[in-house]
Amino acid sequence: MKRLTLFALLIVLFSACNNQKDNKEETTTKVVDTIKEDSPKDDGDGLSQQDSIKATGRQVLVFLKENNFQELSKYFSSMGVRFSPYGFIDTAKSKKLTPEDFLESIGKKWVLTWGNFDGTGDPIKLTIPAYLKKFVYNADYLNAEAVGYDAIMKQGNSRNNIKELYPRHHFIDYHFSGFDQKNQGMDWTSLRLVFEKEDGQYFLTAIIHDQWTI
Repeated sequence: MKRLTLFALLIVLFSACNNQKDNKEETTTKVVDTIKEDSPKDDGDGLSQQDSIKATGRQVLVFLKENNFQELSKYFSSMGVRFSPYGFIDTAKSKKLTPEDFLESIGKKWVLTWGNFDGTGDPIKLTIPAYLKKFVYNADYLNAEAVGYDAIMKQGNSRNNIKELYPRHHFIDYHFSGFDQKNQGMDWTSLRLVFEKEDGQYFLTAIIHDQWTI
């Protein structure tokens, strides 16, 4: 009888040790999984997701500054790029261009309607090079005063709906707080580039200009 009792106790102790071991292994696994989730995302080339997007954004700025439209178009999303002259993106009036439409419009010097001017409400009718000069690369954004990643650097009078339209996208905000002290900051300007990932690479899906509005 004593032997049976001792044998039963040994079985209980052995089961308890196994349970503790299993619990310890489960806890360790959960900790590792948490660390993986909190670690910066790597795009496979040694760069973090943020670094990859910033590098792509800088290349886009170089092509904009150089008016290298052919190379710039290679960074367009396959679904095209939406151009917004102001922080509020009017999907009904803003222009969306595929890479092919973009290059054809430049080659044929077409005048396009991009929306309406703030204040007057007059239609914005410009060729692509003229629009890019006024409502895209209107300042030296390669040397921006401040750069925000998924963050709006300056909010104007108009409602900003970038996160409503692109909730799962990443964007970079290149910003200047102003150029002439007499204007008391009302000459601030921003350029926001919105990116999406296709086949492991980042492409432009929207180019948004912002400034002080009435």
